Amino acid sequence: MSRYRSVKFVLTLLLLVLVTMSDVVNADAKLLSLDFEIFGRVQGVCFRMYTEEAGRKLGLSGWVKNTRQGTVVGQVQGAADKVNTMKKWLSTVGSPSSRIDRADFSNEKKISKLDFKGFSTRF
Repeated sequence: MSRYRSVKFVLTLLLLVLVTMSDVVNADAKLLSLDFEIFGRVQGVCFRMYTEEAGRKLGLSGWVKNTRQGTVVGQVQGAADKVNTMKKWLSTVGSPSSRIDRADFSNEKKISKLDFKGFSTRF
């Protein structure tokens, strides 16, 4: 693994540890749902696997999949602060070998309950 990839991987883990150690979400926390599409070099670089792992570590629900257009799409649901952390991760970190050119987020809305249990990769 190159030095750049090693540093990126360590920074990713550090971000996830810091988020996990942050304030505990109480039962009254607002839940958010949002859709995403990530552009760049995001296929063939384990982007889906890292996204699923990041979502699970943050305690989020949702899914991720590749598109025929070469992008990665998905949906994230969970506590607002965790969803916002995931947005930042999707926009700037990704997998160690990825290159994120653009991240589009849409359909952001408050929800009363989660539509998914856990985080999964779709094919």
